[in-house]
Amino acid sequence: MALVRSLATVGGYTGISRILGFLRDILIAAAVGTGPVADAFFVAFRLPNLFRRLFAEGAFNAAFVPLFARRLEEGGQAAARAFAEHSLAVLLTIVLAITALAMAFMPWLMVVLAPGFAAEPEKYDLAVQLSRITFPYLLFMALVALLGGVLNSLYKFAAAAAAPILLNVVFIGALLFVLPLTGRPGHVLAWSVAAAGIGQFLLLAVAAHRAGMALRLARPRLTPGVKRLLKLMAPGIASAGAMQINLMVGTIIASLQAGAVSYLYYADRVYQLPLGLIGVAFGVVLLPELSRKLRAGAEGEAMASLNRGLEFALLLTLPATVALLVIPWPIVIVLFERGAFGRAASDATAWALAAYAGGLPAFILIKLLNPAFFAREDTMTPLKLALAGVVANIVLSLALYWLLAPRGFGHVGLALATALSAWLNVLLLAWTLRGLGFLRLDGRLMRRLPRIGAASLAMGAVLWAAQAGLMPWFGGATAMRVLGLVLLVSAGLIVYAGLAFALGALDRAELAGLLRRKA
Repeated sequence: MALVRSLATVGGYTGISRILGFLRDILIAAAVGTGPVADAFFVAFRLPNLFRRLFAEGAFNAAFVPLFARRLEEGGQAAARAFAEHSLAVLLTIVLAITALAMAFMPWLMVVLAPGFAAEPEKYDLAVQLSRITFPYLLFMALVALLGGVLNSLYKFAAAAAAPILLNVVFIGALLFVLPLTGRPGHVLAWSVAAAGIGQFLLLAVAAHRAGMALRLARPRLTPGVKRLLKLMAPGIASAGAMQINLMVGTIIASLQAGAVSYLYYADRVYQLPLGLIGVAFGVVLLPELSRKLRAGAEGEAMASLNRGLEFALLLTLPATVALLVIPWPIVIVLFERGAFGRAASDATAWALAAYAGGLPAFILIKLLNPAFFAREDTMTPLKLALAGVVANIVLSLALYWLLAPRGFGHVGLALATALSAWLNVLLLAWTLRGLGFLRLDGRLMRRLPRIGAASLAMGAVLWAAQAGLMPWFGGATAMRVLGLVLLVSAGLIVYAGLAFALGALDRAELAGLLRRKA
C-alpha cells in the first residue's frame, strides 16, 4: 500500500500539472495555431527538453538514484549528501559546457534538427532566436533532476512532482497578461520557459533544505563515486532517453511538411496526460523503491513491487489507450479548435493522436521495466535494447512518412513509427528481464490482465456507439462540444469501473482498504 500511496502522490501532482498543461496548450493554440511561429517555438521548446530528458532526467536519474540509495542504506545521510554534492559539481560543469556550446552553434544545430526550416528564412531565424532563449532551461532542469533524485530516494515525492506545475502557471500567466501587451507570442513563450526553469530550481532547493539535504557547491572532482556515476550515465543517455530520441527524429522529418511539427506537438500533449499520470509516476516511484529493497537484500519484495506496478499501470493504461483510439476527434476539437486552430488542424491532430495512442501501453511499460535494470546499476543492457528501438524508429519513420506524405498523412506515419518502435523496445526488455530471472509475473497479475482487457474493449464499444450519436454536437457551440465530451468521458468511466469490479479486474475490498489508509 505504501507503493500505491507514493504513486497517488506523484500521480496527483502530475495530474494537476497535465490539466494546467492542457489549459496552457489551449491558450497557445488560440494564439499561434499551427503556423510558422508555432513551429518555431515548439522546436525551440523541444530542444532543451530533449537534452533535459536525456542528460538531466533520463540518464542522470537512472544512474544517480541507485548509487545515492546505496549510500543512504549503507552509510547514512552524511555519506549520501557527500556523494550528491560531488555529483552536483560535476553535473553542473558538464551542463554549463553543453549550454554554452549549443547557444554558440545554434544556427548550425537548427539545420540538423529542423532541416525543413531552411527553406523559410523567417521561420528559421525565429527558431534560432527562440532556442537561444529557451536553452538555459536545461541548466536549471539539471539541478532540479539532482534535487528531485535526492528527495525521491528519501521517499519525499511531493516537491519534485509539483515542480512542473510552476512551468504551466508561468505559461498561463504570460499568455493571459504579458502577451496582450507585447503582441510577440513566440518571444513571450520562450522567456516563459526560461523563467519557469529558475522557479522550479528554487522550489526544489527549498524542499531539499527542509528535508535536511541542503547541498553545497563543491569543487568538481572525479571521485570514485562520480566516476561510477558517469560510467552508468554513458549508456543511460541512450537507454533512458530512447523515446525522446524517437520524438526528435520525428521532429526532424516533420519539419519537411508544413504544420506537421505542430500537429505532432498537440497530439503529443494529449497522450502525455495518461503517460504522465501513470508512466512517469510509476517510473519515479519504482526506481528508488526497487533500489532500496535490492540494497537491503529483499529480492522477493522488489519482485512483488514490480508486479503490483505492472498491474496498477495496465489497469489505468488500457482503458485510456482504447479511449484515445476511439474518440480522438472529440478530444482534439474540444481542447484546441478555436481561434487560429481550425477544423483541418483538428483532423490532422486527431489522426496523429490515434497513432500515438497505439503505443501508449508500450511507452508506460518502458517506464516500469527500465528501473528493474537501473536499480541493479545496469544501464548497459537497456542501452543495447533501446538502440534497437531507435534504429527501428528511424527506418519506420522514413518509410511510413514517404508512404503516407502524398496523401497528406506523413505526420501520422511518424507517430505510428514511434508507437511501433516502443513496442519493440518493450518486447526486448521483457524478454531479457525474464531470461535473467528479474521478471516473474505472479498469479494475481496473470488472472487480472485478461479481465482488464475485456473491460477496456467493452468500454471502447460503448464509446464508439455514443460518439456516433453525439458527433453533431461537436460541430456546434463551445458549450455543446464540452458537454458532449463530458458525457463521453463519464460514460466511459462508469462502464469501465462497473465492468472492472464485475469481472474481478479490480477488488472492492482492496480499494476500500486503500481509501481508508489514505484517509
